[in-house]
Amino acid sequence: MPIKLPATLPAYDVLTREGVMVMDEDAAGRQDIRPLRIGLLNLMPKKIQTENQFARLIGATPLQIELTLIRMSEHQTKTTAAEHMAEFYRPFQEVKDQKFDGLIITGAPIEHLDFDKVTYWEELREVFAWTQSNVHSTFGVCWGGMAMINHFHGVKKHMLDAKAFGCFRHRNIDPASPYLRGFSDDCVIPVSRWTEMKQDEIDAADGLKTLLSSDEVGPALVEDPAHRALYIFNHFEYDSDTLKQEYDRDVADGTPINVPLNYYPDNDPARSPQNRWRSHAHLLYGNWINEIYQTTNYDLSKIGH
Repeated sequence: MPIKLPATLPAYDVLTREGVMVMDEDAAGRQDIRPLRIGLLNLMPKKIQTENQFARLIGATPLQIELTLIRMSEHQTKTTAAEHMAEFYRPFQEVKDQKFDGLIITGAPIEHLDFDKVTYWEELREVFAWTQSNVHSTFGVCWGGMAMINHFHGVKKHMLDAKAFGCFRHRNIDPASPYLRGFSDDCVIPVSRWTEMKQDEIDAADGLKTLLSSDEVGPALVEDPAHRALYIFNHFEYDSDTLKQEYDRDVADGTPINVPLNYYPDNDPARSPQNRWRSHAHLLYGNWINEIYQTTNYDLSKIGH
């Protein structure tokens, strides 16, 4: 939450330059409060696990959140009970006339496919266009972020020779960013992907700003102010044992897989993994929610105008 200070107080400018959320008395006086409407477009096969992960992060702020679970209209999941989907999820075509303060678009285990070969790609492109008129701020995660940055800027995803799998240190490139308030100079983020985005291609696109990056696994968090969007290619939302579940699944299936790096103590999968990203995960999503709260229109009908 912001601190209210007189605009003429020296600390106002100092804290503003440091990235601290400061609000002057006039702005504070104009604020109204209502629940924030956040949509979760869940493209992951394990719907319930993914719901829990994101709800935990966006629900940890003092603000009231109204969460709407959204699915692609024609795509039918095979891994979540139909009763759960029918009771809790809304097809995109049923909510596209509504307005949202925020939207999270999750990843999907379809990295090997070209974007236009994804069965729901045309509807997803419709979602991306819809965010510009009906959503105040959009957060694309992993494949969802790669798809968004490709749609809006033509930035391509590239296949890796080996899966980026484990917990990797990332540098804080823009400490004054409102999305990185409270972040250390570096942080650990879980990574699980067969593709990457290249920094030089992001730099060549107009208006994009990289906020977090790793020397080992490349850019991680990119801001797109023109489209009111953030793209993150890694997984702050993961539970402590999510990488373990993926590793154990591949081992059981006989799929070649390396032990996730920097995850188990001494890289020993017989030991319990350590969570070293939880605090920064809460910071990032809390900062995103706070930034939405500070900038969205109290009148939902005016979002996108």
